[in-house]
Amino acid sequence: MKRRSFLQGAAAGSLTLFFSGLAEAAPVVAPRPGDYPQDFNAFLKIGADGRIGCFVGKVELGQGIMTALAVLVAEELEVDPAQVDMLMGDTDLCPWDNATGGSLTMWQTAPALRGAAAEARAVLLGMAARTLGAAPADLALQDGLIWVKAAPSRKVSFGDLVKGRRLERHLGRVRPKPLAACTRIGKPAPRKDALAKLTGAARYVGDLRLPGTLHACILRPPAHGLTLAQADTAAAEAVPGVRIVRDGTLLAVLHAQPDTARKALALVKGTFQGAEPAVDGDTLYAHLAAKAGAALVVTSARGDLAGGERRASEVLEAEYRNAYESHATLEPHVAVAQWSKGRMTVWASTQNPFRIREDVAKAIGAGARDVRVISQFVGGGFGGKLVGPEAVEAARIARLVPETPVQLAWNREEDFFLDTFRPAAVVKIRAGLDKAGGVTFWDCQAAGVNQGEAEFAYDIPVQRYRAAFVPGLHPLPTGAWRAPSAHTNAFARECHLDMLAAKAGIDPVTFRRRLADDARVLHLLDLVLERSGWDPAPGPSGQGIGIACGAWRQAFVAVAAQVKVDRATGEVRVERVVEAVDVGLVVNPDGARQQVEGAVTMGVGQALAGEVRFKGGRILDRNFDTYRIPRFSWIPRIEVILADRPDMPSQGIGEPPVVPVAAAIANAVFDATGARVAQVPLTPARVLEALAAAGKK
Repeated sequence: MKRRSFLQGAAAGSLTLFFSGLAEAAPVVAPRPGDYPQDFNAFLKIGADGRIGCFVGKVELGQGIMTALAVLVAEELEVDPAQVDMLMGDTDLCPWDNATGGSLTMWQTAPALRGAAAEARAVLLGMAARTLGAAPADLALQDGLIWVKAAPSRKVSFGDLVKGRRLERHLGRVRPKPLAACTRIGKPAPRKDALAKLTGAARYVGDLRLPGTLHACILRPPAHGLTLAQADTAAAEAVPGVRIVRDGTLLAVLHAQPDTARKALALVKGTFQGAEPAVDGDTLYAHLAAKAGAALVVTSARGDLAGGERRASEVLEAEYRNAYESHATLEPHVAVAQWSKGRMTVWASTQNPFRIREDVAKAIGAGARDVRVISQFVGGGFGGKLVGPEAVEAARIARLVPETPVQLAWNREEDFFLDTFRPAAVVKIRAGLDKAGGVTFWDCQAAGVNQGEAEFAYDIPVQRYRAAFVPGLHPLPTGAWRAPSAHTNAFARECHLDMLAAKAGIDPVTFRRRLADDARVLHLLDLVLERSGWDPAPGPSGQGIGIACGAWRQAFVAVAAQVKVDRATGEVRVERVVEAVDVGLVVNPDGARQQVEGAVTMGVGQALAGEVRFKGGRILDRNFDTYRIPRFSWIPRIEVILADRPDMPSQGIGEPPVVPVAAAIANAVFDATGARVAQVPLTPARVLEALAAAGKK
């Protein structure tokens, strides 16, 4: 089978051209729901032409896993990664998997896939041994051929061995190749999706044009907390070709042309009922602190807090805040759904196809087996597409117009209004210093986020962490973002450490080195210092350089940021970022570096501008004219250091690099000016306010 045929078949939702029958193409069901199958056939199919089909439930979001996972398969089967055809996120054809989020792919999926490829290699060698009349140990394989080492002319191809059939022999767990024998892992690999994306050939859900498609636009309430009560649709229904459908509070206008559907929607007069939240941007943090305050529980504690405070010669207390943030993906939420012959098919821009399958099935009263979700390329997710309300809406509408494909594409206003924002938060920290600059106690409480990654690899003998779990705490819908709790907690922790270091008259790197109790963190600090050439001095030194550390699961990050601050306008310009990342074994260094550069870019935007303004239930920022994301002119010189650790399991790299960026920038602003900005984003107004408060203006 040609690669083009494979991809065309995949796009059409059928691989029957590849395999002898649909049953062979169907996924192997895991022994337990929510688990990976043990049968390697679930992940791998070898075609009659020797090409390798790789099936995974993950999705390519631009993070490069299409390439990294292909490298792992290619490594075990000794083929070029270009010979591995990836099919991702199709719930009918791919084995179940968790969401593509939380940096789970390299942590969870990669070991399962690599193990499957290792077993397939062993099975192929066994088949070749019988065919060639030689022991498996006397065989070599490369580029889809297996031959006798002592007689290379005696050879057989993968395709001739398998002939497109399913491999029935199983060997159980087979250890992957030792790293010393690997030739592809750890080497740069060209991205498999690059050419399609560079040439515009890559297909996103918004590109789908199924015959007979109707485009849907939904009547939205003007504010959160309100739902549709009544609607006058007479004027819209008078537009030729328009159809109106309603399912409870969901009212949609359908037309063959999307712009006509949108214009007709504007003719619908709706009335809404309910109550908006009585909170806005000015009262938000007091609201969070008050509502969470009474529900704080200790999540972690050790040592005698009162004793630690008695030993302190100075106690420093501060409050740190961050705003709600949008995911601001360039591709808005889009889905196509079609109800046909008792099955719902949904083409989705999603990070979580198997979760969407469940949500759609529940919404339309069907079983999960009656729903198929086909993932396409995703134009940015960042946690905002772990749930798929647009897919559920499209399916509900499609259920009302059988056999007709329905495309629902949120416009930018809907994308901002209906986003599940990064949670706003308030973190309060009290900490004590002794006369030698040691930290005698650390008392931290968070409202709005949990205590995820609040504790770092710092040896502070006396510490307490508290957080509140209050249903309905947030006035706006919130959800996943790139490690939102870790990000919030790192900002508070690393800013507070910087303040303690300044109080102690110790430079911020030495202060952290005294506390760090993990050799990996110390190594990262060394790497950052060496690359940056920075000679740290007690702050504020006037150099405008700040440092911060962060973690996400077993990954560590250290980052130094250099800034310039305009004291007249409050504008902060980030000039240089040096970030060292330890995510264990790095499969594709090019891909990992790109991930870090993207994370730093997003972190700069988050630190300087990321804030959703709202009043009650009304979102005031509904497009990029007021919601600012980094422009090219904002991007600093970014230097990435990958502390390759082949002795450590691979960790994901989606979340870790973004975690400490805002803290490093805030610390750099302090180092430049002596003014502490304790709220993200560091807007010019907040910088000016901090300068005035510090008497530095």
